[in-house]
Amino acid sequence: MAMKQLFLAVFSIKFDIISLTYSYLCGKDSAMEKKKRIIIVGPAWPYRGGIADFNERLAKEFQREGHEVSIYTFTLQYPGFLFPGKTQYSSSPAPEDLHIERRVNSVNPLNWLRVGRLIRRQHPDLVMIRFWLPFLAPCLGTIARVIRRGRKNRDIKVVALLDNVVPHEHRIGDRPLARYMINSVGGYVAMSESVLNDARSFDRKGKPFVLTPHPLYDNFGAKVQRAEAIEHLGLESDYRYILFFGLIRDYKGLDLLLQAFADTRLRGKKVKLIVAGEFYGNAERYEELERSLNLAEHIVWCKEFIPADQVRYFFAAADLVAQPYKSATQSGITQIAYHFERPMLVTDVGGLAEIVPHGRVGYVVRPEAADIADALVDFVDNHHAEDYSLGILEEKSKYAWNNMTAAHFSVADRV
Repeated sequence: MAMKQLFLAVFSIKFDIISLTYSYLCGKDSAMEKKKRIIIVGPAWPYRGGIADFNERLAKEFQREGHEVSIYTFTLQYPGFLFPGKTQYSSSPAPEDLHIERRVNSVNPLNWLRVGRLIRRQHPDLVMIRFWLPFLAPCLGTIARVIRRGRKNRDIKVVALLDNVVPHEHRIGDRPLARYMINSVGGYVAMSESVLNDARSFDRKGKPFVLTPHPLYDNFGAKVQRAEAIEHLGLESDYRYILFFGLIRDYKGLDLLLQAFADTRLRGKKVKLIVAGEFYGNAERYEELERSLNLAEHIVWCKEFIPADQVRYFFAAADLVAQPYKSATQSGITQIAYHFERPMLVTDVGGLAEIVPHGRVGYVVRPEAADIADALVDFVDNHHAEDYSLGILEEKSKYAWNNMTAAHFSVADRV
């Protein structure tokens, strides 16, 4: 009997040790599953602009979730002759809480091979490649193919985040370049139905994808009071302001907005248009339009790139944010407006109407000057920004950053 009890005791101890060891190993595997090594390939500091801001904010969200993140940005993004603005570079200091390396040269094929091999040697769990312009497809697509080359690298999940597949301003060669990019990655995340449909039209293998909306741009600081913003910008406090914000390109429809703002029903009312952004094109055509429509007294121009620390003042001063685009996929301006809780006027193109419910957070109209004018007149005569507050608060809750990280992991799990 004593021997039997001793045997049972020893067996019990061994079983407990095996169980504890198994639990530890499972817990260790679980912890490793939770923490991933992620590399983002795309614009970041010292480059400026919405895509760079987005990538940095996404990296911070991955870090908040406990992952290890690096961003590989460009040593050369656009050759000077292809860049229409004044500078590609930010005047802000480098983010202190992000690991950013300048690695990628957009026009050097030898560099693409080196970067791909470098990432492959590091063997991250997830590589997110940001794609927004077919010009960059040879560079980014080749990096993706080098990373994924070979059987032992199939567990490196390469996912593209797509802003555009076919650009707003079409060029010869766009479609074959887009096809090369889409077929270089393991899967992709799109932020609008139109972009998703474009991607799937080039996808030969039916790669995994997720459609998820552009998250809030909540990285431009806290809201400020309207009075503070009006004083900071040197505006007149007894006027209401319509804001056109961001880089000025032909497809964004500023000409339609100027024509709409010349509507005689708006004259005699205390309302002005703020145009804040750098011209990426012919500024003279808009200046001539201003003169021919006699709008000089009704427009406040700020013809320069707006630094990140100044963005909140423009949105706090605005009563309505106008996006009169002639074509679009999705727009980061919409998500800045949501963050600062401003109503919007958008045109029914691309994915804009998907995220701006008409009558709930503002207006959705046809991309015609007359329709835009009707909406402006209705807002000025009958509404204030506060009328849309409840709808904006409810809608903005849909655009959390953890939805974007979850979308990437969802695609990666199916690659």
